[in-house]
Amino acid sequence: MRYKIPNKKLFIRNRRKLISQVMADSVVIVHSNEEMPRNGDQTFPFRQNSDFFYLTGLDQPKCLLLLCPDHPDPKKREMVFTEKTGEQAAVWEGQKYTQEQITKIYGIEGVHDLEDFEKQLHQCLLLFDNIYLNKNEHFELQESFGKETRFIDDLKTKYPLHQYRRLAPVFKNLRMIKEPEEIDMMQRACDITAKGFDRVLQNLQPGMMEYAVEAEITYEFIRQGSAGHAYPPVVASGANACVLHYIDNDDRCEKGDLLLMDFGAEYGNYASDVSRTIPVNGVFNKRQKQCYEAVLEVQKKAIDLLVPGKTLKEVNSEVRSMMEEVMIDLGLFSREEANRQDKEKPLSMQYFMHGLSHHIGLDVHDTADREAELQEGMVLTCEPGLYIKDEGIGIRIEDDIVVGEKPVNLTAAIPKEAEEIEKIMKTGNSYEG
Repeated sequence: MRYKIPNKKLFIRNRRKLISQVMADSVVIVHSNEEMPRNGDQTFPFRQNSDFFYLTGLDQPKCLLLLCPDHPDPKKREMVFTEKTGEQAAVWEGQKYTQEQITKIYGIEGVHDLEDFEKQLHQCLLLFDNIYLNKNEHFELQESFGKETRFIDDLKTKYPLHQYRRLAPVFKNLRMIKEPEEIDMMQRACDITAKGFDRVLQNLQPGMMEYAVEAEITYEFIRQGSAGHAYPPVVASGANACVLHYIDNDDRCEKGDLLLMDFGAEYGNYASDVSRTIPVNGVFNKRQKQCYEAVLEVQKKAIDLLVPGKTLKEVNSEVRSMMEEVMIDLGLFSREEANRQDKEKPLSMQYFMHGLSHHIGLDVHDTADREAELQEGMVLTCEPGLYIKDEGIGIRIEDDIVVGEKPVNLTAAIPKEAEEIEKIMKTGNSYEG
């Protein structure tokens, strides 16, 4: 295991929180992820289902969690089912966790072979009326014919008289507030991200390809014990930075350009998400610095807005007003034009077209109710940006913030002052191609 497994108390606590949110006489079923085919006999690197990990900590495929909190037999109230490791599989892939190890490390007393799941499930469903099931409800990635969908269809055929309920809203409410152990994992992910950024500052110089910069980051992430990137990194030089999700990373970093990097390490399945913008040749020119420092000033003020009681809508509105003033000062449009603008199509959207924040945790865009008031323990990004395509300037400055009366910046160690960036880059530039 590359990461230090959190104390089992975290997963015990998470299961108790979930049980407190479901109806009486209920059965809860949560699947692990499976290995995904890539091509031929190869699979993509395994990444656990975030909800399953949240409840169990188990980081292996072919597992099922069955919760029956009102079962008369205490041994049947929490059960996890895992695949046996056959002798041949152990030779090729190594031994998976034993039942005893799962109980000791993750605090689940009832550990069974996967082949026993149908029998145990049937016995539970004879006793209880409500079945809570999980499904990916992200609009762009909803499964149509995936494993969970097939399981739901099969279960409804076998048990048509039960009441079926969604787990997604329960996870949404629970996962928004991070436990201290989760914040510790995220802090480690952010610290690794800081190491990756430092490596770029030490090695970037004109002529490097964007993918070579990505390689420097990836190298440091792996070297520091991360599984790699929490999401496909953006390494965008010049006008490429005005493409918000530019991930080709195949252009040349030219002297005089800015380089926008949106990247973050994943550690123990927890994400970090950082954006920094730096000059390729190590020195901001006058216009670049003017734009950069304007965005940075807004970002610092925006961090202070991430306090309990605010909503993201309110924070976004305040920050957009700040950015409009910045754009007027930078000469992108006049105050008269701003006064005449269509409120439904604000001029600022031409140069700052995304929102300020999103929740982050086990997913880089973590499940959350974006209409809810902010509460202590939520973790959000703070990322104002400025994109002036005809000048080849794209700037985004992003940190990961724990909501509180005094917000805590998990990425405070990652330089963002223009003078500090220039100073570090002046002593670096060791890249040899």
